[in-house]
Amino acid sequence: MLFALILIPLLAAVAILVGAPAKHTALGAALLNVLLAAVAVANPTNWDTGFQVLENPNINLSLGLYDGMSIVMLILSVLVTLAAVYSGKCPEGREKLWFSSTLLIAAGAIGAFISTDVFFFYAFHELALIPTFLMIGILGSGDRKEAAWKITIYLAFGSIILLAGLLLAVGQIGSFAFKDLTAIPLEHQNTVAFLLIVGFGTLVSLFPLHSWAAPAYASAPAPVSMLHAGVLKKFGLYGILRIAMVVAPEGMANWLPWLCVLLLGNIIWVGLVTLNQKRLDLMLGNSSVMHMGYIFLAIAALSANGQNEIAQPAAVLLMFAHGISIALLFSLSAMIERKTGTLDIAQLGGLAKTAPALAFVFGLAGMASIGLPGLANFAGEVMVFFAGFADWKPADGMGWVQVTTIIALWGVVLSAVYMLRAYRNIFQGPLVRDTETATDLHICEKIPTYLLAATLLVVGVYPQILLQFL
Repeated sequence: MLFALILIPLLAAVAILVGAPAKHTALGAALLNVLLAAVAVANPTNWDTGFQVLENPNINLSLGLYDGMSIVMLILSVLVTLAAVYSGKCPEGREKLWFSSTLLIAAGAIGAFISTDVFFFYAFHELALIPTFLMIGILGSGDRKEAAWKITIYLAFGSIILLAGLLLAVGQIGSFAFKDLTAIPLEHQNTVAFLLIVGFGTLVSLFPLHSWAAPAYASAPAPVSMLHAGVLKKFGLYGILRIAMVVAPEGMANWLPWLCVLLLGNIIWVGLVTLNQKRLDLMLGNSSVMHMGYIFLAIAALSANGQNEIAQPAAVLLMFAHGISIALLFSLSAMIERKTGTLDIAQLGGLAKTAPALAFVFGLAGMASIGLPGLANFAGEVMVFFAGFADWKPADGMGWVQVTTIIALWGVVLSAVYMLRAYRNIFQGPLVRDTETATDLHICEKIPTYLLAATLLVVGVYPQILLQFL
């Protein structure tokens, strides 16, 4: 029963709040969810469930692995949750809030991705945002209160706009169930598409509504930045593919020029901002925002041509790859700060001499994020670029998507520059005061990092392991 995947982390969170051993309870729940997800993915047709919880007969808590997108997002959610439970150093005396909040974020993310009803799809996402705000504001670092308020204001704005778009769409259709979603009348499609792009786009940090993301991730505890950047942010992309492209395909096509301009803002403008960052956590936060542009490029390709067979698998594969790689990088960033006391890139150097395992895994994750062949992100990015030119003929001339794809290729160069420069400054060169006493990864740190690194390698070498579902 898929409801168990939501119920287990919820019950574990309650158990922690009433006195159960925090870390062991959270770890047990995360491991159990990985096993249940594996069984569900092995035979997804037997895992659909649903029951009415409200008087409105059109609103049901209906759960299911609706299609391959749900399956891939479920796999992403349980893997990152397991790694997040292991990652970060909980402040003494704060174990209850730390681990219960981590599980509540995971429960909300999983619930959103396995819901087959628009109402609960939205509601589970909002459930996950509450502990996110609390963790940043209470247990974060740096300007945590400012970051918590900023993410709260931005995501509340996005959620309200999104709710308006969803209600307008389902009001035309008369049902909240995904299976009943269909194209609404043309006179409403432009409005609905605009509301959904702005609503979902704010939650995904689409330019220019992106400035909340990097400060929030830099201030957040490691499990929060891993789960939000790696998993929860994919809610908006998933929602556009699942809902917006179905209910307003013509509207999405009409907004295509604007979407192309905005996604280039993510890739080029935010890429240049990332180049200028002096702290590793802010660099990774801006890098995450930048790479959302590539996934929006696949969505733009699908908007331009609804028959594009590459675009949706490309978007979902890159969503998965980015989720794993950015979660791994944020986990390693927290470990670097714990071992050296700083994330200022200029104050680090030679860390590979004292922490070779850390240097190797960070290098692998960094290479994945910039699209090195053989790692998961490369497969997703190459498919996105192919999707931009799918079914294109030179006689047709260059359209919005083709021009955008060519410009977006420069983002690969920007990514390589900031990631390779950061790796050189942090891990190469002579030892400095902050790194000469740093220790390498111990066993509890190796488990989550090796899990995510192995995932990047397996999917990169054999992307069909996920593409078979798509």
